[in-house]
Amino acid sequence: MGKAKAAMLLKAAEGSPASPQTRILDVARELFCRDGIHATGIDRILAEAGASKMTLYARYGSKDALLRAVLTEEGEDWRQRFFDRLDEAGTVPAARLRAIVPALGDWFSGGKFYGCAFMNAVSEHRKNEVWLREMAAAHHREILARFTLIGADAGYGEPATLARQLLLLIDGTIAALMVSGDASVLDIARRNLDAILSAAPLADEAGAPA
Repeated sequence: MGKAKAAMLLKAAEGSPASPQTRILDVARELFCRDGIHATGIDRILAEAGASKMTLYARYGSKDALLRAVLTEEGEDWRQRFFDRLDEAGTVPAARLRAIVPALGDWFSGGKFYGCAFMNAVSEHRKNEVWLREMAAAHHREILARFTLIGADAGYGEPATLARQLLLLIDGTIAALMVSGDASVLDIARRNLDAILSAAPLADEAGAPA
């Protein structure tokens, strides 16, 4: 869970309203992800958040800085939810890997599936926006690191390569779901996941002489 969201929930639990800067961040996150970054103006964010321009610019400085804060929180929350869902599959590492597609299915059917915030942001901006690409790459590195650890624990001999295959599967599935809106994409993704895991060499196989 992102820090801003955690702070908002804590305040709500204490009976205090969220701060204006937290409302700005939460509204911007919903609108940027749901409606698009360029389609969402600052005035709309402020109107829905009930906040002033002074607060926005004093806290964030610019729309790009606000977008950076949104992506930071969105990435933290997505990774937390996604890997928590994998952990629910149990303590067996291989079972957690096989929970990847069901986890995507939960997100798709959960009522707030807007695709990957990082891919969406990069696609909306000039492709030489270095800071956006760096944020997207950092998000991917976090996911790759977790998959590499799980793959190694599951006994695969090339866990880093497996992690990249799994990330590519996830990104492709998300894009296909966004374009088609068709849940049958998940059935194909599940078969692809089975094929990847079945073909990936185990540690003993990877270390065996040719």
